[in-house]
Order: sequence, then structure tokens, then C-alpha cells
Amino acid sequence: MGWRLAVLFAVGLSACSSVGTRLGDDLASGIANHDDPRTVAEALPAYLVLLDGLLSSRPDNASMLRAAADLYGLYAGSFAVEPERSRQLSDRAWRYARAAACATQRDWCTALDGPVDAFVEVIAGADQDEVPQLFNLAAAWTTYIRAHGDDFRAIAALPKAQALIVRVTELDPDYRDGMPFVYLGVLHSLRPAALGGRPDLGLEAFQRAIAASNGTNLMAMTLQAEFHARLVFDREEHDALIDRVLASEAQAPGMTLSNVLAKRRAQELKDEADDYF
Repeated sequence: MGWRLAVLFAVGLSACSSVGTRLGDDLASGIANHDDPRTVAEALPAYLVLLDGLLSSRPDNASMLRAAADLYGLYAGSFAVEPERSRQLSDRAWRYARAAACATQRDWCTALDGPVDAFVEVIAGADQDEVPQLFNLAAAWTTYIRAHGDDFRAIAALPKAQALIVRVTELDPDYRDGMPFVYLGVLHSLRPAALGGRPDLGLEAFQRAIAASNGTNLMAMTLQAEFHARLVFDREEHDALIDRVLASEAQAPGMTLSNVLAKRRAQELKDEADDYF
């Protein structure tokens, strides 16, 4: 899956992440609305260390834990180049997300390491107020799984992460301008239908994400081109999506950083399209 899933953190920052006097909310907003990924990459480490320090004296503060999970996941998935460093940072993101869930939802905490069916049953009881926490846990877990792609135990947990995302889409279909549907689009498009994949569901999910954002979620279009159009070998779909992304404005409330990254990836896909198709 590479960076493509993890980069979704750029607009997946939890709405309920607040550190004291709204530090988490303000920081998440500043990152999501920034148009220079390099500036974000250079600035993030200082805030990560700050959150670590704050949590050392408040280890059960769920809002701070979610903020730390969000930002460590973003850095691990989008800016950490070395695989070992990405794994290390994703480990921390996952630990913080798990601790946040355990601090507020003991039944979730108990089910995390249990059978998939039991976990799905527990998550089915979540309500709309818990959507940010569901998505925070799902995003950190997915990034952890991506960074540990050679660990069967990590891969085996993917159905649980997917169950969290599905529950978010059931409770709030428009959450984060459709980003949960982008996750589902990618997950359903990892394998062709002949090998058990569901590219039809992948396409439906990508389209739901685009509709939820009124067409401003450029990452949804870029990943639809990369995962669905390439999987089914549809050059027309691929090129139409890429051209639309490249012609679109990156600036959008809460999605600017993600859109900048989407446009960069779209250009890469365009440049290599002749070799792929």
C-alpha cells in the first residue's frame, strides 16, 4: 500500500484532538490547511516531542492521546522516508490511539486483541459521538499495518481496522469530506476480482468520497486512478481523473495539504502512465 493509505492522515486529523487550550485543534487545522508539505515536515517533530512531554504527566488524557496518534501517523506515513523510521513512528501512533480508546472505551480495549467477530460486535454499538475516536483508531491502525507489511500478525488485524472504517461510514457518511470512503476504496481495490478483491465496491466508495466533498477531495480522485483504474486497466478512467486533479485548485478548507500531495502523486501517475498501460 505504500504511502498512499497513510497520506490520508493529511485530512484525517481528529476533530476532537485538543491539548489544553485547543492546541491540538489549532495545530491540526494549521497542518491540514498548509500548502507546503516541506514546511509541515520540518515543523512537525517539535510538536511531536511537545505532545510526548505533555503526555508524560497526563498519560490518560484521551484528547491528547488522539492528537499524538494523528500527528505521529501523519509523519510516519507521509514524511518518514526510511522504512525502519516509519515503522518506529507508526508504532508510537498506534500505541497512542490504542491508549486513547482504552482510556474512554473499556469494551473496545478488551476487544482489540480478541476475535474479529467479537470486535465487530463491540464496534457495532458505537454511536455518532464516537466517530472521531473510531476514525482515529482506524487510521493509526492502518498506518501501523502498512508499516509492518511483513508481519503476519499485523496484516491479520486489517479486518478490524476495516470494520472501524465501515462503522464510521455508517454513522457519518460525510465525515471528513468522505475520507473514510477513500480508505475503503483503497482496501477494496488492492486485489483483482479473480483473487477475491472487490473493485466494484472500491469504485463505489471512491465515488461516495468525491460526492461527499463536492469534488474538492483530490486525494479521492488520485487514489481512484491509482488503485481502481489501474487495477481494472481502464486508461480512460485513469487519465480523466488525473487530468481533473491536475486542473483543480488545491486550496480547500481542511484539505489543502492533502490536495497538494494528491496533485504531486497525480503528476507522477501521469508521467508513468504510458509505461503502465
